[in-house]
Amino acid sequence: MKTSKQAGIWMDYSKAFVLEVNRDVITRQVIESDFTYEEKQHSYARNEGLMHKKEQRLEGEYFKAIMKAIQNYQEVVLLGPGDAKSELFNRITSNPHFKHVRISVEPADKLTDNQLVAFVKDYFHVATPTR
Repeated sequence: MKTSKQAGIWMDYSKAFVLEVNRDVITRQVIESDFTYEEKQHSYARNEGLMHKKEQRLEGEYFKAIMKAIQNYQEVVLLGPGDAKSELFNRITSNPHFKHVRISVEPADKLTDNQLVAFVKDYFHVATPTR
């Protein structure tokens, strides 16, 4: 039986935690947006229109980095507060390169590392190894 590559992603507009599930092992990758609070304040002080254009460009790069990280997965769950996960979902489902990826979206507030790992394991029904 072939196992599918699975990942859980907790994200907001500033950071994404990508957790790959491989049997009972979870590996973690962090992807950060370049549109930081400081960058927003700097751009806004100069020109509000410029800030919005920069935000759109950097947000697009951030979503592309996440999409690149998950392009070889068969199953992905997106979770987190706010609209970032839904926006990424819309970008993924409109991209033909991801037609083989089964994507789902789940609401979730801020989670500790342990809570995130537990959620992803439970979602993909990963058994905890016994000793």
